[in-house]
Amino acid sequence: MDGFITLIQSQLFESIVLPTLYRLDLMSFDEEAFDGLYWIIVGVLQIGLTYALLRPLEAFFPLERWATRRATRVDILYTWLAKMGLLNLVFFVMLQPVFDRLKSALTMHGIPSLEPEAFWPDIAAHPLLLFLLYVVVLDFAGYWYHRWEHRLGIWWELHAVHHSQRDMSFWTEDRNHVLDAMLQAVFFSTIALGIGVSPGQYVFLMAWTNFLQNLQHANVRLVFPRWLAALTVSPAFHRRHHAIGYGHEGRQNGCNFGVLLPWWDMLFGTAAWDDAPEPTGIRDQLPTPLGCGRDYGSGFWSQQFAALDRIARRLKGARGWAYGRASLADEAHRAPGRSVAHLLNQPVGTQRNEGASDAR
Repeated sequence: MDGFITLIQSQLFESIVLPTLYRLDLMSFDEEAFDGLYWIIVGVLQIGLTYALLRPLEAFFPLERWATRRATRVDILYTWLAKMGLLNLVFFVMLQPVFDRLKSALTMHGIPSLEPEAFWPDIAAHPLLLFLLYVVVLDFAGYWYHRWEHRLGIWWELHAVHHSQRDMSFWTEDRNHVLDAMLQAVFFSTIALGIGVSPGQYVFLMAWTNFLQNLQHANVRLVFPRWLAALTVSPAFHRRHHAIGYGHEGRQNGCNFGVLLPWWDMLFGTAAWDDAPEPTGIRDQLPTPLGCGRDYGSGFWSQQFAALDRIARRLKGARGWAYGRASLADEAHRAPGRSVAHLLNQPVGTQRNEGASDAR
């Protein structure tokens, strides 16, 4: 696979990119352009494969039936922007010299690095095992990154762009505020470089992680066997994280934060295994008295600026929607047999929005 991508990379670089750089007098950036082209090719292939595999599942086995997929269109834009991998590339390349110098300094002083080879020299002979170890370490870091997004108010306002999608589909995975995407790129690049992940490995780590997260967000009625659900985050497990009243402001300030593995939720007591589907979104999007009808924006720019406006209001001390107010999940808990979907009078699986059908 790597050889196939490298072949395409070389042909595109020689036939299109290199002549363009020459005409624009930008030949000093030829190495950066060559490396970036690899990420772009992987991103395009990833989008095509993800669409080919997951869109039919959403069409034939939908969890929610929508009259239109209009609300998902903006998420397609987010996906194309994210899957090009430019932020990951920029920060990985910028930080790599820093970690190279740090590694040299540690070696000179006899201090072992955090790379697996420092503790298990023979692991390099087992590339699959090394890859899985990278996955586990980055996933553990991702769990805590995700929890911090929900616990820190200003950070939550950025992450709320992701959670404000009420018509969740496989496109939703990349729906993030630009500032949050930059923080993620810095955070995970730092962790990856710290444990010795090479650029090529990092590309495929991100591609594999992103595909599984696309599956988690898919609007598909797919139930994992219990053994598989204990090994990897399922669509039902992650949908509970997006459920109104559960994933963010539930009784224990959220649940199911795991990125790929549910193990960290199980270990730290944040796992919720109820597979009953609930409406997704954020409580204050709902009309009164259940929420306050807050508008999180319908387009890319409106969503980006709305998040900044919410942050400004927090910094000015405007309380707005009271965070400590009882969640819908708590109300449902006090009224046996009444789910969040019942309180919303909108059972999951029924047609909610209006408009002509859309094939996207």
